[in-house]
Amino acid sequence: MTTKVYKISDPSFPDIEILKKAADKIRSGGLVIFPTETVYGLGADATNESAVASIFSAKGRPSDNPLIIHIANPNDASNYAITTELYFKLAKRFMPGPLTVILKARDNIPKRTRGGLETVAVRCPESIIARELIKLANTPIAAPSANLSGTPSPTSVKHVIDDMMGRVDIIIDGGDADFGLESTIVKIEDDSTLTLLRPGKITVEDLEEIAPVRIASAVTAELNKDEVALSPGMKYRHYAPKAPLILFDGDIKKLPEYIKNSASNSVAVIAYDEDISSIKALLPCVRIYPFGSAFDTYFQAHNLFSVLREADAENFEEIYAPLPKTTGISLALYNRMIRAAAHKIIRL
Repeated sequence: MTTKVYKISDPSFPDIEILKKAADKIRSGGLVIFPTETVYGLGADATNESAVASIFSAKGRPSDNPLIIHIANPNDASNYAITTELYFKLAKRFMPGPLTVILKARDNIPKRTRGGLETVAVRCPESIIARELIKLANTPIAAPSANLSGTPSPTSVKHVIDDMMGRVDIIIDGGDADFGLESTIVKIEDDSTLTLLRPGKITVEDLEEIAPVRIASAVTAELNKDEVALSPGMKYRHYAPKAPLILFDGDIKKLPEYIKNSASNSVAVIAYDEDISSIKALLPCVRIYPFGSAFDTYFQAHNLFSVLREADAENFEEIYAPLPKTTGISLALYNRMIRAAAHKIIRL
């Protein structure tokens, strides 16, 4: 497949002619990669089963992993799902924005898009490019992250080109993603409470201003073998570099000794700025990738996938990184990093 790349110089005022070409490709069953405020998305017409099948093929994504459908206006959700009063409360507070809501699906969204479920994940992105593309296509766009399945999600067009060139019809270059982690996902329960299925920029604390929130166990632990994955990012190893990622928790001063005793000869460490000097003093030959201040979770979120990709390009045998906390934005970092590490954590 020949992939055309179109650059949009100003994401606030996107070139309408570029978006028209991309929308035409979506309507004709093609694949278009486009930027959002979270990560880049790999889009196809959510109502076209064969187009949706192309998403799974291009990514190498398991077919039981449901997709998110993207809409141009929060009110459009009613066309594809059974909306509720709580949905519209969430929409008023957080949409357009990085929030995905799980609702009972209408029949016009194929089960292939939904991963065989009776529900559908709906999101209205904040990105102007994304919303204008959806409007011009005049159809909801199913779009997982635009990377090969299991690898770190793409937050720049370079990541997209590295993974998906020749696998899609069009790539829209809209610059780097603003936030850098995928959207928060919640399910509305029958009792008008929320279940958090994937944390993101919109935190538990934010959501609790609207309704009571329960955190699904799979947010911080492995999905049970008999448990159904209701949203992307729950069931499979995700966001992972090729080299094993190992998370460390505890006294940072004990990490160098642990690494010295490791069987690996080629090791990288992703470290908070406050810890870099002490690690360098004891392990001068180890490659260190700065992760920002331990207190700057927005910076960490913005850079996580870029740092994982950068470290992975050097073909290390092991990559070590700090285990985040489980509050605020840190919960989203924790969720992505434990899945990237396949839940391997060392306690120092």
